Amino acid sequence: MTNSVKDTILKLREQITLHNIHYHTHDSPIITDAEYDRKIQQLRELEQQNPQFDTPDSPSHKVGGTVLDTFSKVKHEIPMLSLGNVFSSEELSDFIERLNNRLNSTTEPLFCVEPKLDGLAISLLYQQGILFRAATRGDGNVGEDVTHNVKTIRNIPHILKGDNVPDTIEIRGEVVMPIAAFNTYNEKATQKGEKNFANPRNAAAGSLRQLDSKITAKRPLAFYCYGIGLLKKGILPNSHYQRLQLLKQWGLPLTNEIEITTGIKGCMDYYQFMLENRNTLPYEIDGTVYKVDDIALQQQLGFISRAPRWATAHKFPAQEEQTVLLNVEFQVGRTGAITPVAILEPVFVGGVTISRASLHNQDEIERLGLKIGDTVVVRRAADVIPQVTRTLPVKNRQSKAIIFPVLCPVCNSEIERFEDEAVARCSGGLYCAAQRKEAIQYFCSRKAMNIDGLGEKVVDLLVDENLINTPADLFNLKTEQLVDLERMGPKKAENLIQALINCKQTTLAKFILSLGIREVGEATAKNLAEFFLTLDALKQADTEKLLEVDDVGEIVAKHVVYFFRQTHNLKVIDALLQAGIQWPTIAAKEKQSLPLVGKTYVLTGTLTQMKRAAAKEALQALGAKVSGSVSAKTDCVVAGESAGSKLSKAQELNIPIIDEDGLVDLLASFKAH
Repeated sequence: MTNSVKDTILKLREQITLHNIHYHTHDSPIITDAEYDRKIQQLRELEQQNPQFDTPDSPSHKVGGTVLDTFSKVKHEIPMLSLGNVFSSEELSDFIERLNNRLNSTTEPLFCVEPKLDGLAISLLYQQGILFRAATRGDGNVGEDVTHNVKTIRNIPHILKGDNVPDTIEIRGEVVMPIAAFNTYNEKATQKGEKNFANPRNAAAGSLRQLDSKITAKRPLAFYCYGIGLLKKGILPNSHYQRLQLLKQWGLPLTNEIEITTGIKGCMDYYQFMLENRNTLPYEIDGTVYKVDDIALQQQLGFISRAPRWATAHKFPAQEEQTVLLNVEFQVGRTGAITPVAILEPVFVGGVTISRASLHNQDEIERLGLKIGDTVVVRRAADVIPQVTRTLPVKNRQSKAIIFPVLCPVCNSEIERFEDEAVARCSGGLYCAAQRKEAIQYFCSRKAMNIDGLGEKVVDLLVDENLINTPADLFNLKTEQLVDLERMGPKKAENLIQALINCKQTTLAKFILSLGIREVGEATAKNLAEFFLTLDALKQADTEKLLEVDDVGEIVAKHVVYFFRQTHNLKVIDALLQAGIQWPTIAAKEKQSLPLVGKTYVLTGTLTQMKRAAAKEALQALGAKVSGSVSAKTDCVVAGESAGSKLSKAQELNIPIIDEDGLVDLLASFKAH
């Protein structure tokens, strides 16, 4: 048994030492903070229970990690220690009881309480009020000189202001990357194809430990002080809280949430308030910190090897945990969007057990490099849907690729995804069970079939009662099926049946619109109807033919082709026609002898002499097709100011290009004739 305990202790020390190097030295953790806390807690408990194995070189007695050789070393005259942790009100009560026992007091102590920022601890040394040196905590005794980088942080004063600034004072605090700045930075990195930071803490640490301070200067960092280390030739208040307020007077930044409170109730009230409001703060916090406010009592309580006895951190339930990705399922949303969902080994995160998490889309899976079987980090903040944020490099586990489906998992229709779109969608809009409510509501809407009395709530009710599955089923409804439904009654039921009869007389344009083909709005539906004249002609059209229609570009053309290629959609359309929906025959318009018939123009850049819509209308009036994209079939590109990629593509394809003056001359020449 003794050997087994010793082996466990040695194994934990080896693991924790490795994780310290990854976390503190390389700013690239390979486990979550919560998992690390569990390992260090387990080690401390084993060493307390088995003191014969507790040695001074144990990582349970150390702070931080190894100092990088690439930075100059700075020895802290007063060690920069870590804090002990409590995780419950019971443990907090034990902490306060230990304080009172040491102080031989029964009075509830006064605490300075503050948020526990999740960043990188920094020491700022001011001499004669001027910032002389900045250093990381390092291993607590020796840190890294990061003065040049720290001087690029905008809210750190280079010179302290005000009176009675000590001859030498060391300010201690935390460097963070604010949440909004972190999100913006990662978004830009994604757009550039660069690596994202895992979290704001890593972003702050990685930014501060750059060898080139110009890189640090580009990173949106902020600093907040929480205490004082070395002090020479200076007089400070005997209250920790008052000392922080004095630092604020000298121009040093504090968090706005620092308060004074008394005893366990005051601490717990503060903890609960911060837990409930953490997501409204501009920075990441992972708990609260309680410090005995009286400096004389702090000195009386003293320190243990790695932490002060007079302070502790009360950690929040972990917002991030690690678990295993068991599988990926694909859900279909109301609009046909295909969303991959991670199936996870159940894990307790943010106060609840999580077994499923969103993966957003295929691009996100590829960005994370996810495979089934991977160890992943799951994040749940407040009531936000749990998300997989990154993978961890855990070895010796078989993994397999995630295969994105080509057919809808609900209705077996084709899944369509285009080059510039992140979301893949089911193309079986009229038939797919996942989309039926959305499809039927759109079919009934005022701008489509205009069926009075079939609003969202009624459609939901009819679907939930299994009375309808597709828009065609609406025309099989009977009055007696409707009268007993909630909020319906005989009169409303009769009116609804009559509205269904009335809507059967429509137009081809409205019928095309009612089908809910992606990106086919009223204007496009009208253009399709007037160009093809019949529904059969539209159903049989290929992409090339569709591109001849005004306002139809490549993306819309592909949506139309995909839609009419699905057998399920065609069956519903046939059922609608059999129900009696009809429209007047559209007479073909006589082709006028317009000068630009058969020509395709593309407008790009900013036009200053006329609005783009006016230019488009003028070209169309002359018979031209105005397209939104440049292709080999484009006849001419009109390039206004700041024309971009479309102009470049036209140049590559040797397509004729005119500027706005050329367009004005062109239109004027035809007008003159």
